[in-house]
Amino acid sequence: MRSRVTTARRLRIGLGIGCALFFGGCAWIPKGDQPAQYLEAPEMTETLAEVTSRLQNWPADRWWEQFGNPELNGLIEQSLNDNPGLKHAAARLRQATSLVKVEGARLLPFLEADASLTYERISQHGVFAALNPEVAGIRIMYGIINPLSFRYEFDFWGKNRAMLEAALGHAAAEEAETAEVRLRLTTGIARAYFRGQALQQQLDIVKTIVGIRRELKTLAETRFRLGLDNDQPVKIAVADYEAAFKRQAAIRDQLDVQRHLLARLVGKGPDEGAHLFAKPKVIVPSQMAAPDHLSLGLLVHRPDLAAALYRAHAASRLVRVATTQFYPTIDLTGFVGFNALTLAKGTDKLANFLFSGQSFTYGLAPGLRMPWFEGGRLRGELGAQRAEYDAAVELYNDTLLEAMREVADSLSAWQTTNEIMASHKRLVASLGDDWRLAKVRLVNGLDDDREVLRHRYPVLEQEYALRALESDQLVAAVDLIESLGGGYHNPDIEKRPKQNPS
Repeated sequence: MRSRVTTARRLRIGLGIGCALFFGGCAWIPKGDQPAQYLEAPEMTETLAEVTSRLQNWPADRWWEQFGNPELNGLIEQSLNDNPGLKHAAARLRQATSLVKVEGARLLPFLEADASLTYERISQHGVFAALNPEVAGIRIMYGIINPLSFRYEFDFWGKNRAMLEAALGHAAAEEAETAEVRLRLTTGIARAYFRGQALQQQLDIVKTIVGIRRELKTLAETRFRLGLDNDQPVKIAVADYEAAFKRQAAIRDQLDVQRHLLARLVGKGPDEGAHLFAKPKVIVPSQMAAPDHLSLGLLVHRPDLAAALYRAHAASRLVRVATTQFYPTIDLTGFVGFNALTLAKGTDKLANFLFSGQSFTYGLAPGLRMPWFEGGRLRGELGAQRAEYDAAVELYNDTLLEAMREVADSLSAWQTTNEIMASHKRLVASLGDDWRLAKVRLVNGLDDDREVLRHRYPVLEQEYALRALESDQLVAAVDLIESLGGGYHNPDIEKRPKQNPS
């Protein structure tokens, strides 16, 4: 009776010590520094108040169609199918989606079947033979067939679920980054097209200017031969003609650069851009989308901001995973099957033995593993994951501030280019009146051809500048569209990020 009491007491003491060690080991987790905090989206009331043209919606997904240029539409559609960078982003998205399945499998039991056949000769000088001399030197065959084996890890601390959530966050970030690549690609094509189109129109104007300079040079040479002027006007006319010719060559080179860039963005070789800008008509939008409550909606409509938030969410889940590494791992393994062993000279009997009822076997093995001493590895991993989370949050904050700046800059540029365009059109109209008056004076015999050509030259120069301003206006429209997300819309994302990383 005394022996039973002593045994029970020892069992209780041992259990108490084991529980104390168990929970003591689990509780030894460093607190760490205060985690990084998400910034609240700043207000833009005063910035939006300066914009006179404002609508209550965001850009459409196929925003490029509002410019009404079939050639631009075709280029962008082709790039969405053939651009290697966009295909690379799509491949990364598929990879991230596949990894979600990998992490999700951790929550389920692993079922498999295995079989093996072993032929072995037992050494005559080994430890086993020394303890069992009668089996020294014999040859054996050992067969195992387990049609059902399983392993399952109990997710008491949420480690596997946190890994799945981290994988889902990475996949969502890749999806948003794919949308960001698409946005950068389409806006890059639109900018290059508008600049190339302006260069094509400027090239046509410069060709006309070269013709005027050639006519003035011819007139100066004629007057010099007739003795009406000295050679000074000829020298000036020749210099002006050569300068115009050099200008024409420089614009043609810039135009080739834009054509090659467009071909590269589309995913083709340089020859694909040789015949671009055949359809120069472009509709300049009279108004651009700049909705109220813009700062609150950026997270839903900016793919780079959404990707940064998803990365931060994934990092917070990895902090949780690193925390659970301090807790014990509890799993269960088991098998059901047959195994048999026979001497090598009786291998013909192995099959009969293996599939007999007496060879039926099964096993069940619960397991417990708890970290006691890892040399600081677990605390190092937890510290690294916390630092990664802080970096991800600060990247989100930086992306948010950059997004607000881009919106403010693009709104200001759009407003400014509209005002400059209106003023410059009035200037061109005024110079056009002077040119028409010079033609009237020529008809009435009050002026000669030189005055008409000289009055036409400033008109052409201002038309040349007008083409550049039109390009700036269109590029400003594209910049505004890009800063507002270019039609990206993710209603599933949270409007305000969570502050707690674990």
